[in-house]
Amino acid sequence: MSSPAAATGKSGKRRLLDPVDRVSEILFGLIMALTFTCTLSVAEAEWVDVRTMLIGALGCNLAWGLVDATIFLLMNLIERARSVKLVHAVRAAADPAQADQLIVEALQPVVAASLDAPGLERLRGRLLAMPLDALRTGPRREDWLAALGVFLLVVLSTFPVAIPFMLIEEPGTALRVSNAVAIFMLYACGAILGSYAGRPRWVVGTIMAVLGIVLVAITIALGG
Repeated sequence: MSSPAAATGKSGKRRLLDPVDRVSEILFGLIMALTFTCTLSVAEAEWVDVRTMLIGALGCNLAWGLVDATIFLLMNLIERARSVKLVHAVRAAADPAQADQLIVEALQPVVAASLDAPGLERLRGRLLAMPLDALRTGPRREDWLAALGVFLLVVLSTFPVAIPFMLIEEPGTALRVSNAVAIFMLYACGAILGSYAGRPRWVVGTIMAVLGIVLVAITIALGG
């Protein structure tokens, strides 16, 4: 599962889920669905088997979508509580140097290394001036919406690989089309992550497609 922290868009509004969160949940749901579709024996499959497979895939992703959303919400609340603890610690620090050290330790190394003394002073000042209502650690509306987004992404990622079985009568053809859709989705997710990370999209997309296929094979081999 990815970090629960939201990202800030170009408009300045905070996103409920950042690109890594969104793609991670899609990949998770997609791989779970593939562990069902790829176990279908095309040579012996009947439509009752296809129907059972589709129900199993959807039921599995419904369950794991709920689990993932719950854990996401919990991690979000824990991360906020940690941030509130930092604010209180900065306010209770004996001197500015101690407060600055607490801030540096809480930041990512690359961010901390980029801050000079005036930058740390400004950041400390903003933490000291933060209103008390911003320090509330309980769940907020955006937390519930983000958790709902996680749930929907996991569940909805089932449908692209399941739809061919609903539209195509011949199971073998349906399976080939489903697999092609899944490979394309794996590639597209990798390309999005590549763009986000500033890496060649086609390279990361190809790696993600191959990695996804390997993970599905391992999951099936282990009885998943």
